[in-house]
Amino acid sequence: MKLSSVAISFAFITLLIYAWRLLNWVWLRPKKLERCLRQQGLTGNSYRLLHGDFREMLRMINEANSRPISLSDDIVQRVLPFHYHSIKKYGKNYFIWMGPKPVVNIMDPELIRDVFLKYNAFHKPAAHPLGKLLATGLVTLEGEQWTKRRKIINPAFHLEKLKHMVPAFQLSCSELVNKWEKKLSKDGSCELDIWPDLENLAGDAISRTAFGSSYEEGRRIFQLQKEQAHLAVKVFRSVYIPGWRFVPTKTNKRMRQISNEVHALLKGIIDRREKAMKVGETVNDDLLSLLMESNFREMQEHDERKNVGMSVKDVIEECKLFYFAGQETTSDLLLWTMVLLSTHSNWQARAREEVLQVFGNKKPDGDGLNHLKIVSINPICIQFSNSS
Repeated sequence: MKLSSVAISFAFITLLIYAWRLLNWVWLRPKKLERCLRQQGLTGNSYRLLHGDFREMLRMINEANSRPISLSDDIVQRVLPFHYHSIKKYGKNYFIWMGPKPVVNIMDPELIRDVFLKYNAFHKPAAHPLGKLLATGLVTLEGEQWTKRRKIINPAFHLEKLKHMVPAFQLSCSELVNKWEKKLSKDGSCELDIWPDLENLAGDAISRTAFGSSYEEGRRIFQLQKEQAHLAVKVFRSVYIPGWRFVPTKTNKRMRQISNEVHALLKGIIDRREKAMKVGETVNDDLLSLLMESNFREMQEHDERKNVGMSVKDVIEECKLFYFAGQETTSDLLLWTMVLLSTHSNWQARAREEVLQVFGNKKPDGDGLNHLKIVSINPICIQFSNSS
């Protein structure tokens, strides 16, 4: 009887502890943080149990996406409707609720400057447990770890190294233009949905420049990472419940399957490169080879001591990050550039004339790109004057 009473008491105390933690997580701590934020002069919606601003945010996104948009419309209302509404209601410095966690948004240049200067006080937010399956790498590191990793990665992105990748970019672009030309009607016109093609263009360019001769495997990785990104967005738009990632839902299972397949593909490519480097084969100019070469030099300089250089897992994460950071950002920029060129025909004519003057019928090269003034390559965008 005594043992049974002790067990019941222990179970009851344990239950109370977890109940208190749950109450603190979903209500007490968020309300305490809300009071602190308001005392500092920040404004925002009052905290709503568990979901915070999620429901309102999703409702406004769905509502914005349900309506067609004109080229003359303010795109902020379309892309970030909740933030646009919050700025109008609370001003440029405000907070929103991502579930039970407040997120402070600031637009004051002085405050932004403080955040960048006091990087030891402002840490990067913890990655979503399922978001880690998409990519981690340099973007999630801080302090000394970030410094060491950046030192290894920097040589791979040196401008002179990137110039050697121009032929790969040109090949991807030529294949796409040839595909479009085949769809032209007799009068030289046709209607195309170019967004999927630009997505594939960015993925193809990354695959060629990141993996070189392993391009086909790179394309498969691109397809998998693209699917993983869509699943990650779906996960991020829902309130995270601790431990939910272990529940074998369809989304959770698929994200882990993709992560495992991408890891296996990248490890296979990396293992082959390591063997080639050890027997003295010529190093390619693709990003993976440049990254591994830089990592190899770093380890040699420090006699391959522990905690120096990058492990195979680290290299894999950086390769995944190549796709995540470069694919959608590049395709979005290309699409918006084409939209702007379409609406500003005078700049379209000037950009075309400049390219023809610099290259004529020749293929683009790194040195020639540096002579372009209207079509800038850093970043790759069309520079419009205020008068346009």
